[in-house]
Amino acid sequence: MWPLIVRSMGRFGKYITLPIVGIIGFVGYNVEGWISDRYTPATKPITQQRQERLLENVDSSTIKKKHNPLEVNLSPSLSG
Repeated sequence: MWPLIVRSMGRFGKYITLPIVGIIGFVGYNVEGWISDRYTPATKPITQQRQERLLENVDSSTIKKKHNPLEVNLSPSLSG
């Protein structure tokens, strides 16, 4: 459709349509900004999130008792 409009305007059609399209784009961008919610909640920095996750892993690994598989899986004759 745009090529037909440009051709119908003659030689200077492309110079006339550029400002019109720019205005339409500007208005559409602002209307979208007014309608939509562009708020993004703040989050902790990535490095801080990583440090907290590593600390959680360290804390949980100290609670677990490291065991010898032979102590857990003893045969009944050896557990006596």
